[in-house]
Amino acid sequence: MPYLIETFDKPGQQQLRQQLRSAHLDFLDSHVAKLIACGAKLNDDGSDAGGGIYIVDVDDRAEAERFIEADPFHAGGLFGEVRITRWRKAYVDGRSYLPKR
Repeated sequence: MPYLIETFDKPGQQQLRQQLRSAHLDFLDSHVAKLIACGAKLNDDGSDAGGGIYIVDVDDRAEAERFIEADPFHAGGLFGEVRITRWRKAYVDGRSYLPKR
């Protein structure tokens, strides 16, 4: 079942984000089968807004929690807040996943 994970970096941690980025990307590559979508949040000018969005397909909330806790960004102390919300997969990449009416 899909979960939306929204992360918020601790203020002033761009250097830490850059230090952990390579390990974070390796982590995502190793868990690509669970990722419906993910990416950094950006300011309107394209600069880093300090956090990200992950939509993961996992069995339950506990697995979503384990997933984000294993991310090097989380394990490295970058996140000040993490929100996990169950999500309904309705439309992805122009395809409807809703039941037929």
